[in-house]
This record gives sequence, C-alpha cells and structure tokens, in this order.
Amino acid sequence: MRSSRFLFFTLVNQKHSIKSNWIFKCLSSTSLSGPEPAYQNVISGYETFHYADSLKLKYNNATLTNFNVAYETWGKLNSKKNNAVIIFTGLSASSHAKSHEKNQRTGWWERFIGPGLAIDTNHFFVICCNHIGGCYGSTGPSSIDPKTNTHYGSTFPMISVEDFVNAQFLLVKHLGIEKLHASVGASLGGMCSLLSGLLFPNTVSKIVTISSCACPYPTAIALRYLQRKMIMTDPNWNNGDYYGQQTFPKDGMQIAREIATLTYRSGPEWFQRFGNRRFNDLVKLESTFEIERYLHHQGVTFAQKYDPNSLLYISKAMDLFNLSEGYQDLSSALAQIKCPVLVLGAQTDILFPVWQQKQLAEGLIQTGNEHVTFYELNSIYGHDTFLLDINGVSTAIKGFLEIMALSNESDTKVN
Repeated sequence: MRSSRFLFFTLVNQKHSIKSNWIFKCLSSTSLSGPEPAYQNVISGYETFHYADSLKLKYNNATLTNFNVAYETWGKLNSKKNNAVIIFTGLSASSHAKSHEKNQRTGWWERFIGPGLAIDTNHFFVICCNHIGGCYGSTGPSSIDPKTNTHYGSTFPMISVEDFVNAQFLLVKHLGIEKLHASVGASLGGMCSLLSGLLFPNTVSKIVTISSCACPYPTAIALRYLQRKMIMTDPNWNNGDYYGQQTFPKDGMQIAREIATLTYRSGPEWFQRFGNRRFNDLVKLESTFEIERYLHHQGVTFAQKYDPNSLLYISKAMDLFNLSEGYQDLSSALAQIKCPVLVLGAQTDILFPVWQQKQLAEGLIQTGNEHVTFYELNSIYGHDTFLLDINGVSTAIKGFLEIMALSNESDTKVN
C-alpha cells in the first residue's frame, strides 16, 4: 500500500451474479444474449427546469439563453436539504436513471437507485439530468433557436464539460440545495463529478467518479473522432441541417455506434459470448460472424433513438476536457479537491484504462487529500462495468455514501 489513507480493493464478479433473459430481436441464438444497458428514447416523464437568463459558455465567447434542463428525481429532500445526490450521466444517457410513476420503463441505472440499493432513496434525494446539448428534454442541437425559430443544428454553440456542470448546478440552486451529499458519475459523468468538486467546493460534500479520468487518453480521442467523422461525412448530415427532412445521417450514425460499442465492452467478453462463431455458412463479403451481427444490431438500434448532432457536440466536449486547464498543472487542480473521493475503474476498460483511475487516486492523495478510496473492479464488461456490475459497483458506492451519513443520521434523515 502506498499509504494507509489509500484503500485499494479488487472486487470480483461472481460468474452468474447478473442474469438476463432478454434476447436481441434480430438474433435467434440464445448464446448471443447478454446484459445490455437499458437506454431508451425518453420523450416524457421528466421535469423541466427553464433558465431564462444567459449562461456564459466556456468556448468562443458564446452564451446560451432561454434553455431547458430535463431532470428526474427519486426519494425525498429532507428539511435541511442536505441529503441530495446528483448523478451525472454518460454521453448518451437521459435523465431516466430509474423507473418511477411518471415513467415506469426501466431506467439506465435501475438496479443502482432505490430503497436499500447503492444510492438508497430511503436516505437520499436523487437528481439526474439530461446534459445540455442532448436530445432527451434538455436544450440541444435539435431544439428550436428562439432567435431564428428553426432548429439549432450545427449553429448550436460549442459546449464543454464545464458547461454541463454549471447548467445542472443552476438547477441545484433552483431546488434550494446549498449542500449536496454527493456528486456521482461515470464516464463523461465521472468527468462532471470531478469538475463539480473543483468548481463548487462549498456545495459538494463527496465525489464518486467511475471509469473516468482527469484528461482523455489520445486513443479515446481518436476513437471518438472517427465516430464524428462517420456522421459528418454522411451526405445526409447536410452540415447538421437534417431536421424535418426525410433522410438523416443514419448510416454514419450506425457505424459511429458500432465503433463506440467496440470501446464499451471487452475482448474477453466478446470471446465468451461470440468466439469465432458464424451465423451463416455461406462465405461472402457481407457479415459472416455473430459478433458482426451484434455490432450491426447495436448500430441500427442506437441510430433510431439518438440525435447525431448531440453525439457530435457531447463527444467533442469529452475530448476537450482537461481538469488542469486554468491551473499550473494537474496537481495544482487536484489540490483544490478536499472532500472525500471514491474512484472506481474496471480492469478490462479500454476506453478509460484503469491506470487512469489509479493515477487520479494517487494524484489526489499526493496533493494532500486524506479521504481517497480506490476500487479496481475485476469485471469482464469493460467500460460498461459501471452499468452492469451490480455487485462490485453497488458495494463500493453504497459504503462510500453511507459511511458518514448513517453515523450522523439526524443530518440526512428524511422528514
């Protein structure tokens, strides 16, 4: 151990701890089924926070005026308003992290939020937003620009991770919350969670960052660049002006998602689920292997429910993220984060390699933070571990969030 303050754990998945009976519609072989995130096209069931003033954006001296932030909540805010936990989403997730009365469909973090679960709604008031720039209720490229009365398209201003955080903290302030119990996020959400502790140190009491980093690795930037190129070179992208048309950049979006899917899971899982099995004995140039058919399904499904322009803007914001911007170096930035931090990483993650999480945790400790916990998850699910590893991720989050809250229950008690 590097330090008595640096708690290092490896959580091992039990082989059959996550079960799924769901089978892809385009597949007939049950051997191809496996756990998949419950992303969906959310068009209702959320609340909308409208901000009529202007938000100064990070890039190009731009502002965003009269914008909406879609959000959903679970649990109850206590009388002291100090039991709130904000969840920052990944790139393409909506605010619908958990089912509720207004939207009973399964949320993308369904098994992590609720009574007795990782983020226990018996104790915490949980908030989850759709990022600005998204397409699930928050203002984004598909929204109407009040200045032109047409869709923003590619005229939507360039946005940053900092803008995501600032917009959502306007909602936090609107709800009358002066002190968050914690900010929690994975992937892009982990970037947001880290940055929230840097930008709002007097508001954020704890930070959870999962499968994320202080600055993206060049390989991750390159992979997202290829995804954007697929969309922007599709003739039907039409410089982002495809709304209301009969066509949209479906082919580019489909290939972009196929590339992304390769980065979200791991080689060991591909081998376990698909191996080199073929679904067609007829040898031809078209798809032959089951892994090809799976990627095709993922691409087609995603292309039908997510706005290509939102993918362009939000993925670019991820590439531009650098926690050290505005500071002498990364250590100077990390030194500003004084609250307890939980860092989780998956051994099989190729998009945000686990060494990035190790470096982050060590960097926080070296700058004087005495309350850093690091978990290395031995999961086969790669980057999607934060969505699928119920045992490992839940155990880490639940213990971290509740260890102090329950020892001083009067502070977080829901009245």
